[in-house]
Amino acid sequence: MLIFRDEDLDRRRSSRLFSDAMLEDLRWLGIDWQEGPDIGGPFAPYRQSLRGELYLDSWRKLRDSGAIYPCTCSRKDLALAPMAPNDADDEPIYPGRCRSKLGEVAGHAFPAGVNWRFRVPDGEAIGFLDRLQGPQSFVAGRDFGDFLIWRRDDLPAYQLAVVVDDAAMQVSEVVRGADLLKSTARQLLLIRALDLPVPSYFHCQLIRDPKGARLAKRHDALSLRALRQTGCSTEQVLAFCRARQS
Repeated sequence: MLIFRDEDLDRRRSSRLFSDAMLEDLRWLGIDWQEGPDIGGPFAPYRQSLRGELYLDSWRKLRDSGAIYPCTCSRKDLALAPMAPNDADDEPIYPGRCRSKLGEVAGHAFPAGVNWRFRVPDGEAIGFLDRLQGPQSFVAGRDFGDFLIWRRDDLPAYQLAVVVDDAAMQVSEVVRGADLLKSTARQLLLIRALDLPVPSYFHCQLIRDPKGARLAKRHDALSLRALRQTGCSTEQVLAFCRARQS
């Protein structure tokens, strides 16, 4: 069974127009789902922008357990801090400037106003078996640092939202791009802290352009809608995807 979840938390980049186009384009490609924002299901709503109370409840659990802390670092502070090398598309390793604020969580009834970070267990290897990539292992504090779970503009971060939704929607298998392997290690720490079931993971190869760059909006890559508008057929688009993965 396939679940379609509209991860529309970013208010600046999300709109119903984009969401409707996404649903239409994927249907055109031949993808069908059994639960989603257009057809409903037992775990509705299927738009993350409508699931705020679930995320807030998990934030409270993390706050009360001492797993997170408020971070007041600005982007300038982080830009000036020495950081370990990281992948170009990955979250920079946080230098730990606000870790001493772990004891200040009691004064926050709500998360808005500051960033909230999950304190990782430095030196612990987080391992899992990926169903395509094989055994994976990332060391907390070296491969990734304390990561955002809630933003100062009162939005849950990707890592928290998907963990909460996967558990609430009883997702047993997560299929996504290989660029998110390290994110899975972060999410496994959240899953453990929230005492949630662990799904299995399948990280597929990315589709890349002729220069080797992955297809992404930030790189102004061709969208499915753009390919449709050039007259490409469903079969041509699928053949293009298979060729770029080989």
